[in-house]
Formats: sequence, C-alpha cells, structure tokens
Amino acid sequence: MAYELKTKENDRSVLEFIENVQSPKKREDAYKLLDIFTEATGYQAKMWGPSIIGFGKYHYKYETGHEGDAPLVGFSPRKAKISLYFATGDSNRDEVLARFGKHTSGKACVYINKVADIDVEVLKEMIHQSVKFLTDLYPSE
Repeated sequence: MAYELKTKENDRSVLEFIENVQSPKKREDAYKLLDIFTEATGYQAKMWGPSIIGFGKYHYKYETGHEGDAPLVGFSPRKAKISLYFATGDSNRDEVLARFGKHTSGKACVYINKVADIDVEVLKEMIHQSVKFLTDLYPSE
C-alpha cells in the first residue's frame, strides 16, 4: 500500500518560518545554521514539510519499491533541541561526530541545544560528507 510522504519540498518562506521561532536564541542559531548550510552546500534553503529547512534534493528508491525525494541535508529549530539532518548509513559518521561537540544522536538526526556547543568546522565537514555520500549513492539521472 502506497502512502503519501508528509515531508515534501514546498514554497513556504524559510525566513518567515525562522522569524516565527519563539525562542530568540533558537531564532539566532537558526540564522547562523542557515548561513552555514547555504555556504557549505551551495544550495538555496527550501522548506520541507512544516518545519524542516532542507538543502539540495535527491531521489531515493528502496528495494521494497518505496521511493521519494528528500533534502541532502537540513535542520529544524525545534522547541526542545535543534535537529540536524544528515545521511544515514555513512560509515564515517561516528568518527566525525566524536569531534563535533555536545550533541545526542538518533538514526538520522543529530540534536544540539545551541550552535555554541559544537565545532562549526566539524559541522561543515559533516554537511560536505553527507552531500557527497548521498549524491554518490543516489546519482541524479
């Protein structure tokens, strides 16, 4: 049974979304991350779903037949923590995260409290690594 993906690229304003982040500190960090991700990827920020700011896009297709589009990297300034989205399955990820700074991580997300807690140069390395990993794994046709 096919299902509709909730997290799709849309035309909502990234700046408007950031301006509506309630915490002034999180809003400030969101602007910092916007600059870092834009510079590191060379892609214009786009909204994905209601709350993810994504950069670039790739099309995936699993062996199960499930397919869709997703951002190469992204972030979301959520109420509790800031979520950073990187590729899953990259074997170099743990080595880089060891140098990243204060964070927690799940399967696809890395969570931080604030930009000041992390090494921005390592963040840029993670962004480049994730983009390369996904564009190698899913080359655009």
